[in-house]
Amino acid sequence: MLHRLPPSADKPVLSLKNVQVLYDRAIEAVRDVSLDVPAGAIVALLGSNGAGKSTILKAISGVLGQEHGEIVKGAVFLGGEQISGWSPREIVRAGLLQVPEARALFATLTVEENLLMGGFTRSRAESAVTLEEVYARFPRISERRSQIAGYLSGGEQQMVAVGRALMGRPRVLMLDEPSLGLAPQIVDGIFEAIVSLNREAELTVLLIEQNARLALQVASYGYILENGRIVMDGSSEKLKANDDVQEFYLGFAGGKRKSMREVKHYKRRKRWLS
Repeated sequence: MLHRLPPSADKPVLSLKNVQVLYDRAIEAVRDVSLDVPAGAIVALLGSNGAGKSTILKAISGVLGQEHGEIVKGAVFLGGEQISGWSPREIVRAGLLQVPEARALFATLTVEENLLMGGFTRSRAESAVTLEEVYARFPRISERRSQIAGYLSGGEQQMVAVGRALMGRPRVLMLDEPSLGLAPQIVDGIFEAIVSLNREAELTVLLIEQNARLALQVASYGYILENGRIVMDGSSEKLKANDDVQEFYLGFAGGKRKSMREVKHYKRRKRWLS
């Protein structure tokens, strides 16, 4: 069984408190963002392309400096301890593991070599045990363990990317756009695996997604990010019932599906930004 952590609604394992991020000390990408991820929960961070979702992930993972970004206000906490300023390696060792957008596998390495790269913070014995757990979780990549990762299908590559993160036995698994570029049937399978990990292993998940419909199906709580700030949050049921969310993120209004042209012009009419 992968890492277990008892859920605690009043004690978040991961928190952002009033985080502001600047690039090149001039361009504001995120403003006063606060969010909590309770242990054992799936929390969704939703927003359109360019809203600042990936910047928040980079702030949590400690890699903003690679793009001349920095947290200039607020802080990130893991288990109540401030981790802002920690190195990416220290953050990974603390149990924050990320599945990056577009998988980012080592394309010339085999499936198994990619997976073992994810266990670099663990002993050889621990990695061997976790490797078999990952193969049991994803039988399809078990069958392809000796194949070059770059030749796998998109769905198989996503399974390897998730498995690689699991090799580090995360306290919190952060998924950046896991549905990106995948066929609907494959996406459904990936999301089923996420739910299974959460329920069976009580794995805490922060899910970053543009596909609000899918994200709100699996998450218990969600935050909506626009122009670098949180504009709405609440339980998944509350968000799904909200008229603005239905219109601008789920494509419905008055019980009818909106056309793509109508949805594309939503920013001019967002009541929460007025």
